[in-house]
Amino acid sequence: MTLTIVGLGRGHIDDLSRRAWRALENARNVYLRTTSHPAVPHLPPSARYISLDDTQDGVERVLDVAKLEDVVYAVPGDPMVGDATVTRLLALANDAGITVKIVNGISFVEPALKLLGVNALDGLQVLDGAAVAAMHHPPINPDLPALLAHVSRENASEVKRVLLNQYPDEFEVTLLHSIGTDEARIERLALRDLDQRAPLSAVLFVPALGGMASFQRFEEIIAHLRAPEGCPWDRKQIHESLRPYLIEEAYEVLEAIDNGDWQALSEELGDVMLQAVLHTQIAVDHGEFRMTDVLRHINNKLVRRHPHVWGDTQVSGAEQVLANWDTLKQQEHAEKGTARESLLDGVPKGLPALMQTYQYRQKAAKIGFDWEKVEDVEAKVREELEEVVNAKDAEQMFEEMGDLLFALVNWAHWLGVKDPESALREANAKFYRRFRYIEAQLNGKTDEQYPIAQLEVLWNEAKAKGL
Repeated sequence: MTLTIVGLGRGHIDDLSRRAWRALENARNVYLRTTSHPAVPHLPPSARYISLDDTQDGVERVLDVAKLEDVVYAVPGDPMVGDATVTRLLALANDAGITVKIVNGISFVEPALKLLGVNALDGLQVLDGAAVAAMHHPPINPDLPALLAHVSRENASEVKRVLLNQYPDEFEVTLLHSIGTDEARIERLALRDLDQRAPLSAVLFVPALGGMASFQRFEEIIAHLRAPEGCPWDRKQIHESLRPYLIEEAYEVLEAIDNGDWQALSEELGDVMLQAVLHTQIAVDHGEFRMTDVLRHINNKLVRRHPHVWGDTQVSGAEQVLANWDTLKQQEHAEKGTARESLLDGVPKGLPALMQTYQYRQKAAKIGFDWEKVEDVEAKVREELEEVVNAKDAEQMFEEMGDLLFALVNWAHWLGVKDPESALREANAKFYRRFRYIEAQLNGKTDEQYPIAQLEVLWNEAKAKGL
């Protein structure tokens, strides 16, 4: 059996090729991806035309027919330009052993570029709007322009939703109406208004966002810095020399979050990304791995560990998601021959001690190694405090103080404090605010000692002011 995929061109019937006309004229049944095409009323009358506009899965329907008889599938423009249904059909037909013939047509790209006065050499990206509508983030490099075919009233709101994940709502885009006909025109509008203005079918032009906003540009800049003509400092770096910077940048992210400063957060996240991309470029230079390896690994891991999103697994809530995550992680380590000897081995040794303590107790509790009630934990805290008080020397004091701090982290959990690291950080911030108040009242004269009673008065003033 043969499946013939015919391109109807972008508009006027005169643009239909003679080969396409013959394919349609000799066909018994022609399946139309859409009847919203100017040439449809003028197609050869000898064939029976079947619209797939209201069909939930037109690809499967065409494939089922093609398994039984020769069939023609007609699409706007050129089959090989911006049509996701054709891409899917080709893959499925190949698996089913169906012969496929392509009859090219004039795509929407050429007349669109003419209307817009845009050159495709500017890095034009061509996508199927219907496919984009089914996504959550646009597969578009924002430093380059893009054309989206098959944007319609039915999918415009979803296309807008996806694009807004990358572009601002006031960003100007262009709708191209009736491409390939004498009525062709363009309409410029804000992205937020797309679903209010989309016609039955149109092409959407999304210009470059500009402002060096793409991940690809980021990678180019880092690669340039590491190149022979780049920066001596960046070229000098190795994985080990960058260790302190990654930790420092991560803490600056936390500081921005604690301050509720979202502009600072956007900047600090960029600094963390700088570390990730710089490490990756160093790896490229040394032949260790590439960014594609990094992204492939994390993408596959996220999909693999979310079978309730990309699979048939059912979950009752977030706790079950975490349980499944741990189970899948253990399976992966076993398959790779890297199974951990202890539950605690999954906790990074380089974590801040407070965070490490909390994660140790979380891991140990999974096998029941935990207190039975909060009163037992309180008793343990008092016991450790007593041992600190009765310590006989500095070495014992050091050890007992560590035990006390460990017990306090356990107590924090039982009291519902799920993030003692943040609790202590907030206490530090509070101390900073109140101590700054004391310094202000002393008129900056902090080069001498003051009676503690005087300082406590100022401290209580700061506390009363809500600092």
